[in-house]
Amino acid sequence: MTAPFAPLAGIRVIDLSRALAGPHAAMLLGDLGAHVIKVEAPDTGDDTRGWGPPFMQPDAGDRESTYFLSCNRNKDSISLDLKSEPDAATLAELVRRADVLIENFRPGVLDRLGFTADRLAELNPRLVTLSISGFGHDGPEAGRAGYDQIAQGEAGLMSLTGPDPDHPQRVGVPVGDLTAGIYGAYGVLAALRERDRTGRGQLVRTSLLAALVGIHAFQGTAWTVAGEVGRAQGNRHPSIAPYGAFRCADGLVQIACGNETMWRRLCARFGLDPDDPDYATNTSRLQNIDALTEHIERRFADLDRDTVLAQLTEAGIPAGRIRTIDEVYQWEQTRSQRLTVDVKHETLGTLTLPGMALRTFDMSPDGELSESTRLEHEAPPLLDADGPAIRGWLR
Repeated sequence: MTAPFAPLAGIRVIDLSRALAGPHAAMLLGDLGAHVIKVEAPDTGDDTRGWGPPFMQPDAGDRESTYFLSCNRNKDSISLDLKSEPDAATLAELVRRADVLIENFRPGVLDRLGFTADRLAELNPRLVTLSISGFGHDGPEAGRAGYDQIAQGEAGLMSLTGPDPDHPQRVGVPVGDLTAGIYGAYGVLAALRERDRTGRGQLVRTSLLAALVGIHAFQGTAWTVAGEVGRAQGNRHPSIAPYGAFRCADGLVQIACGNETMWRRLCARFGLDPDDPDYATNTSRLQNIDALTEHIERRFADLDRDTVLAQLTEAGIPAGRIRTIDEVYQWEQTRSQRLTVDVKHETLGTLTLPGMALRTFDMSPDGELSESTRLEHEAPPLLDADGPAIRGWLR
């Protein structure tokens, strides 16, 4: 790795996972400089290679799904049939030379393939294993398959999302998979740090269920502490008002009045009475949220979004528009944060992909910052593109 930002340079990751949670975790480690070797089934590869449309080059024999491209940058690929003795032996040799192994089989599958926790530890006592399941590795429902939408429903997230309690809605991205991947990478980093201290590897476990319960935040404590069950409220916030989407002449704007000062600024700017008993406190505003929404939208009715947003910004009230995906990637602020990366793909040419969600900076003794974020990334690999080289290296 030649990236200036490579805190995991020298760390080798064997990625046995497929679909999204495990591959996302492995990609995050690759972004940090780890050498990631993705192990895929012969002929078909990772499930997501076939998840489309959209496909790039959809009429060609070497088509690539945009889903696969989203979660597999900075990896090598080798295809192995883990039910065959020669390929299982190849995996065993990879494990001996690895620092991290990532898998998201159903609990017990890796054991049946001959790679129990005991055998992995015997092959490599320093190995950190990340295991991601759907609903946990033990307990009465440990054996269930884990797919994001199922987990979103089972973990309560869909009951909090949507226009009202009668219309539960999944989040528009596979947030269970993605957060499980993030938690998994976080656990791997902690385990590597612990290995520095003890010299021994660790087993790290997370699941889609754990990840989604882990982000319940105030909705979780509303129940565990106060006994209140959260319900879907559309774009409204259950604890803050006004906070959400409001209609103006040509669409919606979003407002977040997080304290009384902001509420009074909103009132002063748009001719509302901040001391009206129905709206004078956050509690009273929540109790009268329908009337408050109508009140605000009447003030916005003759104004377009740009005008409303300009006035809100001038008044120091947090506000924003609701962008479509294409608008986000064309937005100069997105580009300024290096949230896209350009990679050269073997068959597709230069591609623009969503990029790293963090930036790093070196600080000089005089306090000046110099960005050290990884700027050069490798395109997601073709199936078994690196197989011959990896097998040669193992000999």
